[in-house]
Amino acid sequence: MHIHQVIIGGVAALVLLFAGYTHWHTNQQPTDRLPTSREVAKKTQGVSAQSGDSSKICIDIKGAVNRPGVYHLLKGSRVEEAIRAAGGSTDQSDLNQVNLAKELMDQQIVQIPKLGEQLTSNVAAGGADAGSTDGEKINLNNATKEDLMKIDGVGEKKAEKILEYRNQHGGFKSPDDLKNISGFGDKTVAKLKDRLAV
Repeated sequence: MHIHQVIIGGVAALVLLFAGYTHWHTNQQPTDRLPTSREVAKKTQGVSAQSGDSSKICIDIKGAVNRPGVYHLLKGSRVEEAIRAAGGSTDQSDLNQVNLAKELMDQQIVQIPKLGEQLTSNVAAGGADAGSTDGEKINLNNATKEDLMKIDGVGEKKAEKILEYRNQHGGFKSPDDLKNISGFGDKTVAKLKDRLAV
Protein backbone atom coordinates (compact mmCIF):
# COMPACT_ATOMS: atom_id res chain seq x y z
CA MET A 1 0.00 0.00 0.00
CA HIS A 2 2.82 2.28 0.91
CA ILE A 3 4.50 1.78 -2.53
CA HIS A 4 1.26 2.64 -4.36
CA GLN A 5 1.00 5.91 -2.43
CA VAL A 6 4.58 6.84 -3.38
CA ILE A 7 3.91 6.14 -7.10
CA ILE A 8 0.66 8.12 -7.05
CA GLY A 9 2.42 10.98 -5.23
CA GLY A 10 5.24 10.95 -7.83
CA VAL A 11 2.82 10.99 -10.75
CA ALA A 12 0.90 13.86 -9.14
CA ALA A 13 4.14 15.80 -8.70
CA LEU A 14 5.02 15.28 -12.37
CA VAL A 15 1.59 16.49 -13.47
CA LEU A 16 1.95 19.61 -11.35
CA LEU A 17 5.42 20.31 -12.77
CA PHE A 18 4.18 19.87 -16.35
CA ALA A 19 1.19 22.16 -15.71
CA GLY A 20 3.46 24.81 -14.20
CA TYR A 21 5.88 24.67 -17.18
CA THR A 22 3.02 24.94 -19.69
CA HIS A 23 1.63 27.99 -17.86
CA TRP A 24 5.07 29.65 -17.76
CA HIS A 25 5.78 28.90 -21.45
CA THR A 26 2.39 30.33 -22.52
CA ASN A 27 3.05 33.54 -20.61
CA GLN A 28 6.47 33.91 -22.23
CA GLN A 29 5.25 33.63 -25.84
CA PRO A 30 3.89 37.19 -26.30
CA THR A 31 7.28 38.74 -25.53
CA ASP A 32 9.13 36.41 -27.90
CA ARG A 33 6.62 36.45 -30.77
CA LEU A 34 7.71 36.99 -34.34
CA PRO A 35 6.71 40.30 -36.00
CA THR A 36 3.56 40.19 -38.11
CA SER A 37 3.76 40.46 -41.89
CA ARG A 38 2.28 43.97 -41.67
CA GLU A 39 5.03 45.11 -39.29
CA VAL A 40 7.72 43.61 -41.54
CA ALA A 41 6.22 45.33 -44.61
CA LYS A 42 6.06 48.68 -42.80
CA LYS A 43 9.71 48.43 -41.71
CA THR A 44 10.80 47.42 -45.21
CA GLN A 45 8.97 50.37 -46.75
CA GLY A 46 10.74 52.75 -44.40
CA VAL A 47 14.17 51.37 -45.30
CA SER A 48 13.48 51.41 -49.05
CA ALA A 49 12.18 54.97 -48.87
CA GLN A 50 15.34 56.13 -47.13
CA SER A 51 17.70 54.35 -49.50
CA GLY A 52 15.68 55.33 -52.59
CA ASP A 53 16.23 59.08 -52.17
CA SER A 54 20.00 58.99 -52.62
CA SER A 55 19.96 56.45 -55.44
CA LYS A 56 17.77 58.45 -57.83
CA ILE A 57 18.13 61.55 -59.99
CA CYS A 58 15.50 63.86 -61.43
CA ILE A 59 15.73 64.88 -65.10
CA ASP A 60 13.58 66.96 -67.46
CA ILE A 61 13.34 65.54 -70.98
CA LYS A 62 12.00 67.75 -73.77
CA GLY A 63 11.62 67.77 -77.52
CA ALA A 64 10.92 64.87 -79.85
CA VAL A 65 9.79 62.23 -77.34
CA ASN A 66 6.31 60.77 -76.90
CA ARG A 67 5.87 61.84 -73.25
CA PRO A 68 8.11 64.83 -72.44
CA GLY A 69 8.31 65.76 -68.78
CA VAL A 70 10.12 65.24 -65.48
CA TYR A 71 11.30 61.73 -64.64
CA HIS A 72 13.01 60.09 -61.66
CA LEU A 73 15.66 57.62 -62.78
CA LEU A 74 18.31 55.56 -61.04
CA LYS A 75 21.65 57.26 -60.50
CA GLY A 76 23.99 56.37 -63.35
CA SER A 77 21.21 56.18 -65.96
CA ARG A 78 22.02 57.14 -69.55
CA VAL A 79 20.28 59.38 -72.09
CA GLU A 80 18.93 56.26 -73.81
CA GLU A 81 17.10 55.27 -70.60
CA ALA A 82 15.62 58.76 -70.26
CA ILE A 83 14.21 58.53 -73.79
CA ARG A 84 12.77 55.09 -73.00
CA ALA A 85 11.16 56.44 -69.81
CA ALA A 86 9.57 59.21 -71.85
CA GLY A 87 7.84 56.73 -74.13
CA GLY A 88 10.57 56.59 -76.76
CA SER A 89 11.51 59.07 -79.47
CA THR A 90 9.02 60.26 -82.08
CA ASP A 91 9.25 59.66 -85.84
CA GLN A 92 10.48 63.24 -86.18
CA SER A 93 13.44 62.88 -83.80
CA ASP A 94 17.05 63.28 -84.94
CA LEU A 95 19.01 60.97 -82.64
CA ASN A 96 22.19 61.43 -84.68
CA GLN A 97 22.79 64.64 -82.70
CA VAL A 98 22.37 62.94 -79.32
CA ASN A 99 24.91 60.95 -77.32
CA LEU A 100 22.65 58.13 -76.11
CA ALA A 101 25.40 56.71 -73.88
CA LYS A 102 25.98 59.91 -71.88
CA GLU A 103 25.46 59.53 -68.12
CA LEU A 104 22.73 61.76 -66.71
CA MET A 105 23.05 64.11 -63.74
CA ASP A 106 20.45 65.30 -61.25
CA GLN A 107 18.38 68.29 -62.46
CA GLN A 108 19.59 67.85 -66.02
CA ILE A 109 17.55 68.95 -69.04
CA VAL A 110 17.71 66.53 -71.98
CA GLN A 111 16.65 68.04 -75.30
CA ILE A 112 15.86 65.60 -78.10
CA PRO A 113 15.98 67.51 -81.41
CA LYS A 114 13.56 67.17 -84.30
CA LEU A 115 14.77 66.56 -87.84
CA GLY A 116 16.24 69.79 -89.20
CA GLU A 117 16.64 71.30 -85.72
CA GLN A 118 20.24 72.22 -84.82
CA LEU A 119 21.31 71.94 -81.19
CA THR A 120 24.31 73.55 -79.50
CA SER A 121 27.27 71.22 -79.06
CA ASN A 122 26.72 70.62 -75.36
CA VAL A 123 23.08 69.62 -75.81
CA ALA A 124 23.98 67.43 -78.77
CA ALA A 125 26.34 65.59 -76.43
CA GLY A 126 23.27 64.49 -74.52
CA GLY A 127 23.41 67.41 -72.17
CA ALA A 128 21.26 70.03 -70.63
CA ASP A 129 20.33 73.50 -71.54
CA ALA A 130 23.75 74.96 -71.40
CA GLY A 131 22.48 77.08 -74.28
CA SER A 132 24.48 80.00 -75.50
CA THR A 133 22.19 82.35 -77.36
CA ASP A 134 19.36 84.80 -76.81
CA GLY A 135 19.55 84.90 -73.04
CA GLU A 136 19.45 81.14 -72.54
CA LYS A 137 21.26 80.04 -69.41
CA ILE A 138 24.60 78.29 -69.68
CA ASN A 139 24.89 75.16 -67.57
CA LEU A 140 28.31 75.13 -65.91
CA ASN A 141 28.21 71.34 -65.61
CA ASN A 142 27.56 70.68 -69.30
CA ALA A 143 28.90 73.64 -71.27
CA THR A 144 31.80 73.23 -73.68
CA LYS A 145 34.77 75.58 -73.72
CA GLU A 146 33.21 77.40 -76.69
CA ASP A 147 29.89 77.82 -74.84
CA LEU A 148 31.65 79.27 -71.78
CA MET A 149 33.57 81.76 -73.93
CA LYS A 150 30.24 83.22 -75.08
CA ILE A 151 29.62 84.50 -71.55
CA ASP A 152 30.48 88.20 -71.23
CA GLY A 153 33.91 88.57 -69.63
CA VAL A 154 34.91 84.91 -70.00
CA GLY A 155 37.81 84.35 -72.38
CA GLU A 156 39.73 81.22 -73.26
CA LYS A 157 41.80 81.13 -70.05
CA LYS A 158 38.81 81.58 -67.74
CA ALA A 159 36.84 78.98 -69.68
CA GLU A 160 39.70 76.52 -69.22
CA LYS A 161 39.79 77.27 -65.47
CA ILE A 162 36.04 76.57 -65.23
CA LEU A 163 36.46 73.24 -67.01
CA GLU A 164 39.44 72.34 -64.81
CA TYR A 165 37.49 73.15 -61.62
CA ARG A 166 34.51 71.13 -62.90
CA ASN A 167 36.68 68.06 -63.53
CA GLN A 168 38.49 68.29 -60.19
CA HIS A 169 35.37 68.79 -58.06
CA GLY A 170 32.87 66.63 -59.94
CA GLY A 171 30.81 69.58 -61.15
CA PHE A 172 29.31 72.79 -59.77
CA LYS A 173 26.68 72.77 -57.02
CA SER A 174 25.95 76.47 -57.47
CA PRO A 175 27.12 79.36 -59.70
CA ASP A 176 28.67 80.76 -56.49
CA ASP A 177 31.28 78.00 -56.75
CA LEU A 178 32.92 80.19 -59.42
CA LYS A 179 34.23 82.32 -56.55
CA ASN A 180 36.62 79.47 -55.76
CA ILE A 181 38.32 80.03 -59.12
CA SER A 182 40.97 82.71 -59.42
CA GLY A 183 39.71 85.63 -61.49
CA PHE A 184 36.07 85.33 -60.39
CA GLY A 185 35.25 87.75 -57.58
CA ASP A 186 31.92 88.43 -55.89
CA LYS A 187 30.98 91.23 -58.29
CA THR A 188 31.87 89.22 -61.39
CA VAL A 189 29.84 86.21 -60.25
CA ALA A 190 26.90 88.45 -59.31
CA LYS A 191 26.84 89.85 -62.86
CA LEU A 192 27.03 86.40 -64.46
CA LYS A 193 24.51 84.62 -62.20
CA ASP A 194 21.49 85.41 -64.38
CA ARG A 195 23.14 83.64 -67.33
CA LEU A 196 24.30 80.57 -65.41
CA ALA A 197 22.71 77.32 -64.30
CA VAL A 198 23.91 74.07 -62.71
